[in-house]
Amino acid sequence: MPASPSTARAINDRLALRLLQQEGPLTAGQLKQLTGLSRPTVADLVDRLTASGLITVVGESGAQRRGPNARLYGIVADRAHLAALDVRTEGVLVLVSDLLGRVLAEASAPIGGDTGTGPAVEQAVAAVENAAKEAGADRLHTVGIGAPGLIDPATGDLRDSAGLPAWHRSLAATLVDRLSGARVTVENETNLAALAEQREGAARDRDTFVLLWLGHGVGAAVVLDGTLRRGASGGTGEIGFLPVPGTDTLPSAGDCAGGFHSLTGAAAIISLAGEHGLPAPAAVDGPGAAEVVRGAAAGVPVGGAVADATAEADAAPARFLRALADRVAVGVASVVAVLDPGCVVLGGEVGQAGGAVLAGLVEERLRRMSPLVTEVRASSLGGTAVLRGALLTARDRAQDELFAPPERSGG
Repeated sequence: MPASPSTARAINDRLALRLLQQEGPLTAGQLKQLTGLSRPTVADLVDRLTASGLITVVGESGAQRRGPNARLYGIVADRAHLAALDVRTEGVLVLVSDLLGRVLAEASAPIGGDTGTGPAVEQAVAAVENAAKEAGADRLHTVGIGAPGLIDPATGDLRDSAGLPAWHRSLAATLVDRLSGARVTVENETNLAALAEQREGAARDRDTFVLLWLGHGVGAAVVLDGTLRRGASGGTGEIGFLPVPGTDTLPSAGDCAGGFHSLTGAAAIISLAGEHGLPAPAAVDGPGAAEVVRGAAAGVPVGGAVADATAEADAAPARFLRALADRVAVGVASVVAVLDPGCVVLGGEVGQAGGAVLAGLVEERLRRMSPLVTEVRASSLGGTAVLRGALLTARDRAQDELFAPPERSGG
């Protein structure tokens, strides 16, 4: 059946808004060319979107041209303000942006491990409120949160996970109460990192890939045919629990010690570096492990020179990177055997720090372990990917509502 006039208008409006989002300000003539719509139809949609406060005239296309077609129309960026949160065990990172995703303010709130649930939530919420105030936002329309742990696919809530602070599970509900009805979305941090790498990072040309997060802990996100896969219980990618050779025991339902985490978590990486005579970082965490890996990779050229390193100064970093690549390849090979994604991105602080050197070593090791051709790439976003993914999620949700026709958006 042909679309009704109101449905057709809604489709045309959303098409125009998406083009303005992707291309930046456009004239009515450019919208006509890009959409294939008639001039009267474009004129009508421009009038509708202007009247609704979604677009406005932001300039002119050239000094020699005048008239309606010379006006440049752009999305009203301050129609909605968004917040993104990266919730860590030791605190929270926050940024606030406009509807187009331009970052207007950033904040952080370190939270000690002995801080009670109430005070911890209050510190995190205060960081959000302060960032919103700095950005000049009267209210936040949508908030995207990235957090470690499992997200219940039925409710969207963060599930109780062993080892994670209790304040993580209380934060979203408190934000809803305190932020005047802001829409709050919670997603697993590794899934958000994969979204960011797909849209802005190392996997922009891939609709099927796996992101292996290497940071304080280890996790994975699976994107198949352009869609993020969460699994029946939201646990797709809990690769830290994967039983692997080379550990002293097996993981349990409540503890990933003995699993892949014991080979590639931050503590394991730093311990491995110590075994190879490399200096220990100040902190045993994701940034500390990244510091060690970055230092080792800096002295090793890309392209197989690791195997040829003979100078005493280069031997220890080279051996360390080879040993780390062997460990990483064990987990990657298991994922590849089941999913055959064709591409694995080494994400997180450690993946980015290892760069092309570590990625190349893992790919080389993988070729010897698996008959399935798999490209291994280094993250281009690293530890910032979670915040970027949370922002992209918040922006998508806000635009889905604001760009919808009035009868669907509730006015």
